[in-house]
Amino acid sequence: MTFVQLIECRTSRLDEMNRLMDDWLRRTRGRRTATHAVVGRDRSDASHVVEVVEFPSYEEARRNSDLPETERVFRELAALCEERPTFTGLDVVRDERPAERAVRRFFRALGTAGELPPLNDLLDEDVHSRDPMNPQDTIGLDHARAEFRMWRGAFDFAFTVEDVLAEGDRACARWSWRGTHRGDFLGIAPTGRQVAMTGMTLFRFAPDGKVTELWWQHDQLGLMQQLGALDELER
Repeated sequence: MTFVQLIECRTSRLDEMNRLMDDWLRRTRGRRTATHAVVGRDRSDASHVVEVVEFPSYEEARRNSDLPETERVFRELAALCEERPTFTGLDVVRDERPAERAVRRFFRALGTAGELPPLNDLLDEDVHSRDPMNPQDTIGLDHARAEFRMWRGAFDFAFTVEDVLAEGDRACARWSWRGTHRGDFLGIAPTGRQVAMTGMTLFRFAPDGKVTELWWQHDQLGLMQQLGALDELER
């Protein structure tokens, strides 16, 4: 169940608070579990500031709280407030953003440790996945899972979803990706290198809310360069 944390405080130092949160976002990239956050200031009382932070579940919120950077930023945030911040935890019982939620769940599932989740609650049985690295579309849930397992076998990785725009039956996500090259990838033996990539994915949803089409765009050339596959060409 989606979980929301409501944080309220009184401060006249909102600019400093924003800089503090930007630093926390930078330091926790790839490890934080919050999926969305909004900060608002009371129109009738400018010192009253409210932050709403969304998590996939209460358990993920606890994981986020256990990050050492989170404890540090709380102490620094409290120092900027006139009173001790208050926290309210809410289980979400209704959400009008199902497409965005599904997109974020999808990217979390791809990067989860251990066995790849079945994905049948997210992807249609006849899903079409279009990736410029592949000469042909990947058609069907089983083939899509095999494609994702290939990436997971080659890299330990995690996605950071930077933006999600949703309208009607479509959504577009801008993401960044970081990984370690642990296994064979397109004939390239494991290098142990730390690699990074950016990209965008367009989703189309079926009436039942499952993803029926995927279009991938990513920096394939940059990834191959980081893996050393272009070294001979560049000499």
